Amino acid sequence: MSTATTSPAGASSAGASPEAVAPLVGRVALVAGASRGIGADTARAFARAGAAVALGARDGAALADVVASITDAGGRAIGVRTDVGDPDSMRELVDRTVAELGRLDAAFNNATDGPRPAPLHEIDPGGFDRGIRTNVRGTFLGLKYEIEAMLAAGGGAIVNMASLAGVQGAANLAAYVAGKAGIIGLTRVAALDYADRGIRVNVIAPGPILTHHLRAAGAEAQRQAGASTPMRRVGTTAEVADAVVWLCSDQASFVTGVTLPIDGGQSAGSKPARMYRPGEPMAPPEPAHDTPGG
Repeated sequence: MSTATTSPAGASSAGASPEAVAPLVGRVALVAGASRGIGADTARAFARAGAAVALGARDGAALADVVASITDAGGRAIGVRTDVGDPDSMRELVDRTVAELGRLDAAFNNATDGPRPAPLHEIDPGGFDRGIRTNVRGTFLGLKYEIEAMLAAGGGAIVNMASLAGVQGAANLAAYVAGKAGIIGLTRVAALDYADRGIRVNVIAPGPILTHHLRAAGAEAQRQAGASTPMRRVGTTAEVADAVVWLCSDQASFVTGVTLPIDGGQSAGSKPARMYRPGEPMAPPEPAHDTPGG
């Protein structure tokens, strides 16, 4: 499956202003849930944009690898083992960010957890609680301590991680959907609370993205995920990371309280692969033909 992206016609970094090439130079960013996938790639994107980065996650070994990938490329980064659902742990992540990197200007709350997919009546209450603890409580705690640090610094920008499932719903994902919908609600409240105090808060809602989970699911799962989008492909973690960096930059300075879909058009509506004409039978699809040498 192709995951290539296209650039706007004539787009080039040649002649671009330093702010456009590295829009976060001199700033400090934090990523909670940064050990792999979207979180890790967003931490690297923050660093490429010029920010010093603090990374938090439960997996200390994986976290160290991401930190090393940033510092080896010339960036500045620290890693802090973090349980986002624990107030003392989340506060420590923010406090160490400020103590070691000087301030906090941008944050991405990305951590998630929960039970395996199942019909609602089959979900163990403990698994449901785990999903709510990480998604809703973890995002609340992240916002609480990040906002305190940003108020002290004179402002900032926060992006929370939701999902298209938190906007539309998805079968067999009761804890995940409830958690992501809760994150969207928290984002709107925080955006309103601090809109006139220099802090912007937004939330992203990705559709199918080629994370390590979808890679592990195999080619057929990836094909079906791509076919579910009007663009007929899955998104990349880099495309999500770029959106987070943009929302945290001055280029999005008048954007707050927004739920941003990154979904290949899924939230716009449906795009059937084939359409029928009322009153006319639909012909079966033509069989695929092998090409020479295929």
